[in-house]
Amino acid sequence: MEELKKWLTEHKITEIECITPDQTGIARGKIMPTDKFLAEGGIRLPESILLQTATGDYPDDDVFYRLLDPRDIDMLLRPDGVPFTIPWAAEPSAQIIHDCHDSMGNLMELSPRAVLKKILNLYEEKGWQPIVAPEVEFYLTKRCTDPDIPLEPPYGRSGRQESGRQSFSIDAANEFDPIVEDIYDWAEDMGLDIDTLIHEEGAAQLEFNFRHGDALKLADQVFIFKRLVREAALKHKMNATFMAKPVSGEPGSSMHVHQSLVDAKSGHNLFSNKDGTASTLFHHYIGGLQAYIPSVMPMLAPNVNSYRRYLPGADGNSPVNIEWAEENRTVGLRVPDAPPAARRVENRLPGSDVNPYLALAANLLCGYLGMLNEVKPRTPATGRMGNEADDTMPWNLEAALENMSNCEEIREILGNDFVDGYVATRWAEYEGFKKVISSWERQYLLSTV
Repeated sequence: MEELKKWLTEHKITEIECITPDQTGIARGKIMPTDKFLAEGGIRLPESILLQTATGDYPDDDVFYRLLDPRDIDMLLRPDGVPFTIPWAAEPSAQIIHDCHDSMGNLMELSPRAVLKKILNLYEEKGWQPIVAPEVEFYLTKRCTDPDIPLEPPYGRSGRQESGRQSFSIDAANEFDPIVEDIYDWAEDMGLDIDTLIHEEGAAQLEFNFRHGDALKLADQVFIFKRLVREAALKHKMNATFMAKPVSGEPGSSMHVHQSLVDAKSGHNLFSNKDGTASTLFHHYIGGLQAYIPSVMPMLAPNVNSYRRYLPGADGNSPVNIEWAEENRTVGLRVPDAPPAARRVENRLPGSDVNPYLALAANLLCGYLGMLNEVKPRTPATGRMGNEADDTMPWNLEAALENMSNCEEIREILGNDFVDGYVATRWAEYEGFKKVISSWERQYLLSTV
């Protein structure tokens, strides 16, 4: 708290957003004056926010009251990690990410940040340090206040709406220079480690890559980055969305995750042998991803919309398999061409709608179990993949939730409370979705059935 107080004083911060990610990835918390924050050293919030859905609903009572105190008591939130300035605020402000603790001081098992910390502790016990690098895609759109109206691309500097495929186009990216400059400037002010920008295939679809580093640090940064992008879009009278598939007929948005493993003491890449060849740990890590991704898909594709990306032949950048190969973007697990010191695997399955803490935890958990159980990977794929969906995978939310519920190895590590609570929030959202009658049903069934 002394270091934090010094930082707040140096930056003349007058107001603080005390936040923590819920299971969907929404920032929950309180806004307070700096003096009050320093005097209290933390905040209290109801435990129930950890079981709140994107719609503000909660799971059924039998799950809710089994996992939480029926009195709906408070948990204690304590600041953890570095503070981030809020460049878009009217007065000097900061946002500080908090961990959730119970009355005994233990991390709340339902907290996404606690889940990632639990997985990282497993690696630390082995003397391993995972290194990750997320790539986050999103769409810029025109302002739209009616959810029944399809989204449209915004107007760029030229005064025109983008159309057609503009993958990697510099000119197309430059159409949005004003908002991009704000994103870069704000990210620099906040200390976010964003690196390259590219224009993706979709109309007004952009991707920012993060520099590789510590998983918890980067989960924090992606969490904050999403807020930053939405605020920058609002400033420029646009919207930004991280939905996995926000526009029909356009590519989905992903959060590809590059991941490698180094020795915690020496920094040597454990995915490579001394002679530069791929190590046994590397192959077991990939084997673990292939073996356990089917059981953690709700953490990689958490919403009903997430699964609209996984249509064979409909979205070339969204693999419908968990095959692996070198330099092949049609497989779910791509190994980029790199020197031995940078050997890594890229999981191309997660959508950009993920909770970054849970998505990174899921990847690292699968790899950990693969190395622990010495799981051998499948034979590397050859040629183009993607015409047929992998039948070992759950390609809809219902099947994914069943898989996660029934995997004892996942339960053993993540804990029954987290698995039951997380699955219950996903079911609650899905039940809400099923109550909505879609335009497709009205168009094709209204007068024909």
